[in-house]
Amino acid sequence: MEAVKLEIRCPQMVNGIGLEPDPDWSFKSLLLELDSLEKKLNLSSSVSLPFAKTKSREIYGEKGTKRSSNAFVMRVSDEEFEDSEGENEKVRDRGLVKAARFNCNEFYFSSSDDDSDDQPCLDVQTLMNEVGLVESALYELTHEHQLGVKEEIRNTISALETDLMNESEKSSSAHTKVEKYREARREVERKFDVQYQRRVAEGLDNHLTAVQRDHELKSQIEERKIRSDAAHEEAKRREKALQEERLRQEKAKAEAELQAKLKAEEANRAALEAERIAAKEAAEKEAAKSSKANTSEVPQTEASGGPNATSSRVENDKTNKSELAGNMLRAAESALKLERERLQKLKELEEINQSLRSSSNQNFDSTGRLIGRLIRQISGNKDKVSTQASELVKIFNNPHCPQTISIAYFAQKVVSNCESPSHSAFACAHVIVLVTSQFPQAMDLVLAEIHRACIYTVPKHISYTKSAFESKEAYWKVIGYKEDDGKIESTTDYLVRLESYMKLYGALVQTEVAGCQNVHGLKEGWAWLARFLNALPANMYTAVALYAFLQMAGFALFRKYRSQFMKMLNFISENFLNALRSQDDPDLRPITSKIQCYLEDKLFLQEPEGRTLHSSLLSNNMAPESDYHGPYHQQSRHFY
Repeated sequence: MEAVKLEIRCPQMVNGIGLEPDPDWSFKSLLLELDSLEKKLNLSSSVSLPFAKTKSREIYGEKGTKRSSNAFVMRVSDEEFEDSEGENEKVRDRGLVKAARFNCNEFYFSSSDDDSDDQPCLDVQTLMNEVGLVESALYELTHEHQLGVKEEIRNTISALETDLMNESEKSSSAHTKVEKYREARREVERKFDVQYQRRVAEGLDNHLTAVQRDHELKSQIEERKIRSDAAHEEAKRREKALQEERLRQEKAKAEAELQAKLKAEEANRAALEAERIAAKEAAEKEAAKSSKANTSEVPQTEASGGPNATSSRVENDKTNKSELAGNMLRAAESALKLERERLQKLKELEEINQSLRSSSNQNFDSTGRLIGRLIRQISGNKDKVSTQASELVKIFNNPHCPQTISIAYFAQKVVSNCESPSHSAFACAHVIVLVTSQFPQAMDLVLAEIHRACIYTVPKHISYTKSAFESKEAYWKVIGYKEDDGKIESTTDYLVRLESYMKLYGALVQTEVAGCQNVHGLKEGWAWLARFLNALPANMYTAVALYAFLQMAGFALFRKYRSQFMKMLNFISENFLNALRSQDDPDLRPITSKIQCYLEDKLFLQEPEGRTLHSSLLSNNMAPESDYHGPYHQQSRHFY
């Protein structure tokens, strides 16, 4: 029978246990390996396995002697192999395994004729009898258990590897996102840091630039101050040498100007006197002629009219004489008297100041410049007005400068400032009232300066006559036109200045300050309006003066006098405007239209702009409403 060599191949190691037997193992080595495997299984299992052995296997021969542990070769004949296969099938049906229990993943049979001669043989039946069915079953169960454990271990390892890979991927993805987020945050923070550093650098540069500019400006100011002080000291030294000569020249010049003014006034008086004399002579001649012509009619007149007719003719003659005498100078006598008194006070003050300057070595021009600067800085702010008035009062109380000189400077500067484009009449009037409430003598000096600058603040008007004036230019100089380099200013410029002076005067008479007395208040404004309407004619100059005055003082006059003021407006509408229209002069139409609109639109009910001074935080632009909306009243043409 042909011998078949059975060769078994198994995996090398599982859990540290070698599963693939050596092809050259002896039977004894195989049994020892099985024993060690059972011990390991018993140790690894908490539950005792069935058929567990406590004693190692020992193989004996048929006669009771131990068998050799050398390797063996099984020779199986074809018939015995078939019989063994049948028996194996029976055993499998019973759940047992016979001789072919060393199953591995791969096995093959190889025939070797050469080995059959050298190795001792055992047939399969003898091997099965020696090993036994129980050991075969045990081995089969153990092998199946190992396979199951291996499979579970493989599955567990595969699942763990899969979970580990998934977790690793998730961790890598999360780590990547975190790194990207950190990088983005770092980039944003870097940009913010760059912007912040740039802003800090810019702010620092601006600050340093401003500090440097301030230092440079302070240095320039200090240098200018030093140069100015040096120049001032040098000028003082030079002036000390020429002071007496200059004072003498100024005194001579002032005396010359005073003489010129006196001559001009004397010429005016002479012209007035000549006009009166001429009017008187003309009236006497006219009376003589009329008396001669009516000599033959006297009996009849006396018979018809008696002494009443004679007395009426005498009264008419007197009226004609007074009208002819007042043709050139038109003003109320009370107004002219007040003007003379104020101008006399101003003249006396100037003489006192001139003597003070002559007797003193000090130069008071700096005081005049300081007062002028304070007045130019006056604005429509309540706090600013109060501050400027306080500063002016301090200057008046300064012992280093005589009070008369400070007051004279104040009167000059406050009137000359009217011509400034930024001049605020109401604010300036508030300052005048605040100052003159503590120094009442200053009010007459301010009014004298205003009268000197504008004759219509008196009010008075001088009419042009060829007999009294050599030319139109001479007349214009008398009524207040300015002369610059021998050239007389235009009428338009003169009317602008006239309006500014009248606005200051109108603002002054209506100004009321809490806690202060206005010594030239609304009562004087009412008197000015009555004297103006009673004495002055209607022309371009008087129309501009009247409109400017009403703009500034009309609101306050209406609030105080109500119906009496309405009578004044009615008189202006019926007489003054009609007199302007009757002249049929195209140049008078604009101002006539303005006055008419003021009356028809009742603008005196609206508070003029700038009358209420603004506070620092809030401006008051609301004018109080008046409850008067009645019609004009027809009244007499004369007011007293």
